Amino acid sequence: MSLAPRAVLVHRRTEYEELLERHGTHGQAAFFLSTRGQSIEEVAERHARNRRAISDVAGAVPLQWRRTRVERADLDRFLFAPEDVVLVVGQDGLVANAAKYLSGRPVIGIDADPGRNPGVLVRHRAADTAALCRAAVAPGDRTEALTMVEAVADDTQRLLALNEIYLGPPGHQTARYRIRPDGAAPVAEEPQASSGVLVGTGTGATGWLRSLWTERGSTLRLPGPADPRLLWFVREAWPSPATGTALVAGELGRGDGLALTVESDRMVVFGDGVESDALELTWGQSVRLAISPTSLDLVV
Repeated sequence: MSLAPRAVLVHRRTEYEELLERHGTHGQAAFFLSTRGQSIEEVAERHARNRRAISDVAGAVPLQWRRTRVERADLDRFLFAPEDVVLVVGQDGLVANAAKYLSGRPVIGIDADPGRNPGVLVRHRAADTAALCRAAVAPGDRTEALTMVEAVADDTQRLLALNEIYLGPPGHQTARYRIRPDGAAPVAEEPQASSGVLVGTGTGATGWLRSLWTERGSTLRLPGPADPRLLWFVREAWPSPATGTALVAGELGRGDGLALTVESDRMVVFGDGVESDALELTWGQSVRLAISPTSLDLVV
């Protein structure tokens, strides 16, 4: 007999909860904000909307399903099971935070505060939860496979991200490395000095990747979320007798990669803005970035 699906409700602490943790009470938090010309009422109301959405989603899960909850800070310690259906209640960024732990599991993005989020990944409302749960386990493919990017180091360290991966020096100053796209057409590697390299997906094309793309006036075509392409940009490459600026942007398709060899004391590699979960590379190590064989299966 197969197990009933398990609904895993993923959420995060609200700004209001973080204020209470820092200041102790509602009154002290309100006073802190008031001295800076801000009001706690809007923050408290967003907290209330978030909690209502979580309650509504939990109440709409089919009765025969098992259920559990996990907070964003505990995702790296939570054991997901093959029969899980993951309900992410919050903002787009919370889906990205969870994505690297969810290989092969259907994900339902619920917008906890409609009107404040772009809704690229949290596309649904709490009222639609029951129908979405049924769709997630019904026969037939009812998901959109969103392309992810991975970094694999020469010591087998691996990092997965939904939006983008950044490689650079701690503190975002200057790093030295050698870079080489390794696609079908051979390209000679180039020594560079820069503040880092960004490799992004179509999902990330609404954020950091798009910012770099716009700033460069790039003619590369931005990918969509399910597009099996990545774009990469070198940030602020520095020309010198020993370093070049020829390889500063490009596109990666399936089978293509971007290889970097570190020539600094230390470089960090992190995904989706979570620097606390970074890979660390030292002089002489190499890392390759490419489209991941893992995708995020978002229920549509």
